[in-house]
Amino acid sequence: MTDRRPIDLLRELIELESPTGHSEGLRGVADRVVAELEPYGGEAAFTGDHLRVDLAGKGEPLLLLGHVDTVWEVGTLAGMPFRVENGRAYGPGAYDMKAGLVVLVEAIREAGKRRRAARVFLTADEETGSLTGRPLIEEAAEGAAAAFVLEPPTQRGNLKTARKGLARYRLVVHGHASHAGTHPDEGASAVEELAHQILALKGLGDPRHGISVNVGVVRGGLRENVVADHAEAWIDVRVTHAADVPKIEAALARLEPKDSGTRLELEGGFTRPPLERSPGSARLFEQAREHGAKLGLDLHESASGGGSDGNLVGALGVPVLDGLGAEGGGAHARDEHVLLDSIPIRASLLARLLIEPGL
Repeated sequence: MTDRRPIDLLRELIELESPTGHSEGLRGVADRVVAELEPYGGEAAFTGDHLRVDLAGKGEPLLLLGHVDTVWEVGTLAGMPFRVENGRAYGPGAYDMKAGLVVLVEAIREAGKRRRAARVFLTADEETGSLTGRPLIEEAAEGAAAAFVLEPPTQRGNLKTARKGLARYRLVVHGHASHAGTHPDEGASAVEELAHQILALKGLGDPRHGISVNVGVVRGGLRENVVADHAEAWIDVRVTHAADVPKIEAALARLEPKDSGTRLELEGGFTRPPLERSPGSARLFEQAREHGAKLGLDLHESASGGGSDGNLVGALGVPVLDGLGAEGGGAHARDEHVLLDSIPIRASLLARLLIEPGL
């Protein structure tokens, strides 16, 4: 990769640390993207730390989705600095997804005046479920012909036409404390009840139909000689099909304690609906495959177990093609990196889709 411009921009974005909730860093990244898009007629508007940029052009607008937040706290850069080794750029947020922002900028520059009208929306809380960004994303999707998501492709470089829906729950068990040695029968153990509930939750999973239920965090009790009066668990639920969302919600609502001396309290819900492969997304992929072949890319499509802002747009009936960011690996890990040579070619792919999306 001989062009220094994308590398320099990537370095700037990585060195602007932007964990979710850190307004200074989030706005810093967004402002830097705005500066890159203004020469191409971009009209920027902020709602909080969320950024929308409208770019005039022909036809129904194409929505470009990304996010400026990362999972890395301020100060991470000191021990995990930006560096380039063997064609890879390392640093917090390099792969997820600051390189995607570079791809977006370079694609708009390359497409120039040939591209269709576009809307860029960069979420500031994607890593925590886009809870404040969701209504703004849905507003930006109004009237859009299609959505292109700048999340990374799969490890094999595949684009994504489907993603699982995601829910997060917290199950709290209220019991009754007592002395575990002298009066154990006077208590009702929240810990033991939670153990029963974990088994019940595990039974809701159905891998054949793309439903997974994972209890990832468990806490409870005060001491080993006390019958616990409190226990809680954090639960991750993922589904492939939208029709399974109400089924899972109903099953969780029906949970009942085995011990009548305990009480259950459930909070949470789905933050992202499933992104199901649609005829529209299939057409977008086919067009991307054809564009990619001319660029020397052998593109394939995949489904992902993780969610993105594309899930929110797909639920509105807008065709979505995801995974258009740069290649790399190590998302959310200390070896997070991006393949520098993938940035220009992925930018060229997106530029061609902005000119000829195939709709």
